[in-house]
Amino acid sequence: MTRRGWILFLVMSVIWGCPYLLIRIAVREVSPATLIFLRTAPAALILLPLALHRGALHGLLARWRWLLAFTVAELAIPWLFVSRAEVHLTSSVTGLLVASVPLTGAVLYRLLGYDHFDRRRIMGLLVGFAGVALLVGVDVHGTEIGPVIEVLIPVVGYAIGPLIISRKLDDLPAIGVITVSLAIASVAYGPYALTHLPTSMSVEVIASVAALALVCTALAFVLFFDLIVEVGPARSTVITYVNPAVAIVLGVVILGEPLTKGILFGFPWRLQGVVATLRRVDSICCH
Repeated sequence: MTRRGWILFLVMSVIWGCPYLLIRIAVREVSPATLIFLRTAPAALILLPLALHRGALHGLLARWRWLLAFTVAELAIPWLFVSRAEVHLTSSVTGLLVASVPLTGAVLYRLLGYDHFDRRRIMGLLVGFAGVALLVGVDVHGTEIGPVIEVLIPVVGYAIGPLIISRKLDDLPAIGVITVSLAIASVAYGPYALTHLPTSMSVEVIASVAALALVCTALAFVLFFDLIVEVGPARSTVITYVNPAVAIVLGVVILGEPLTKGILFGFPWRLQGVVATLRRVDSICCH
């Protein structure tokens, strides 16, 4: 990758390693569906003036079907199921399970003929996925299988989202696409959220929701679109191999979550997969 690509990659890995902690805190007092509204509505309102100023909303109506598909795949469905899962799973385990996105994306992109992964990169992805399997086998108990299955739904969505951007929306202004997508999600969840608002929220929950909206949503998606353009849709999903490290550290240090055997043995496998996957061993056909 280029230097700019590496910088975007590292910044996004940190930013999207934080939501697991913030969601874990927020769902103590806010329902998952309400949390999505509280996350998307403020972010959309913040980005809207910027999108209007840049004229970034022109031409979006003609792509409304793909905008809706991106919203469903990347925001509306994944965020609901991640939030539901974190009612039962620790933030560290949830973050590590989402690390199977690159393998899912690699298989999907290759089947569709949009990306070419040689054997070395496929092996890197498999090594990384082995770490996820190790985590599940060691740390996840029978009572947690349901939440684990719920996390698999966002995994598929997070793999599809960058592909939609790269193939169908890449010529549109990123700020316009994400603003409209956030607005769609907030409108979809608004009727439920506005009738299920918590009567009160603690300071830490308010801070978590604000950070989710401002940093992990409004800022993060603008940077993520740049990352997709810079490195391609397949490699952009590899941040989900790195951001669990942030989730682990935050979960252990701030929430006192256990540093389990599955994490200790599974995460190094994932790091090896990252190195192999990011090597420039072939070109990305999407760009």
